[in-house]
Amino acid sequence: MNTQKLAGKVAVVTGPSKGIGASIAKRGGTALAVQANVAKKIDIERLFAGTKNAIGRLDILVNNAGTAIPKKFEEATLEEMDRVIDINVRGVFVATQAALKHMQDGGRIIMIGSSVGERNMMPGLVPYAATKGAVKMFTQGLAREVGSRDITVNNVQPGPIDTDLNPASGDWALPQKAVTALDRYGHVDDIAAMVAFVAGPESSYITGANLTVDGGMNA
Repeated sequence: MNTQKLAGKVAVVTGPSKGIGASIAKRGGTALAVQANVAKKIDIERLFAGTKNAIGRLDILVNNAGTAIPKKFEEATLEEMDRVIDINVRGVFVATQAALKHMQDGGRIIMIGSSVGERNMMPGLVPYAATKGAVKMFTQGLAREVGSRDITVNNVQPGPIDTDLNPASGDWALPQKAVTALDRYGHVDDIAAMVAFVAGPESSYITGANLTVDGGMNA
């Protein structure tokens, strides 16, 4: 996060060990890495309660943890699809509900969705796209419920970003790059910059928004 504009704020970032999550966590300020299984309610509730007790406040939640299984839908097993749903949807629900019990008024809840949750042009991402579409609607609905507390809820939707999960040199990279207007992959810092903006004071009147950072994939 921007250390000047977010001075004194405390953020919890799920899935911060690598990729987009690591870039978000490195932006500065006081950030706590969620090591627990985001889909397990007892683990997450313990973590947020511990955060409040140790630091005294919670201002920002970034729901970044996510996974995908790139293969044709007919070939995906129920176990694989259950894992995608558990992390991408249930994990968001569990972490957000726990965070709201401890979050300061005027806080920020930020989802890391996906451009395919808005418009899916890629083969092999049907369950993943469905979960990110669910995150999109969750964002819009929750924004109305917590607006009275001046808490904003927004969904940052990355396009093809060069990560271990979706490397720019991978087998699935060529068709993704081909449908972007910029004809290239993005960098994790492109997403972290948007998250830092949405977490900061300049975005105080933005809520329920789906902010796509995709190099023009959905243009």
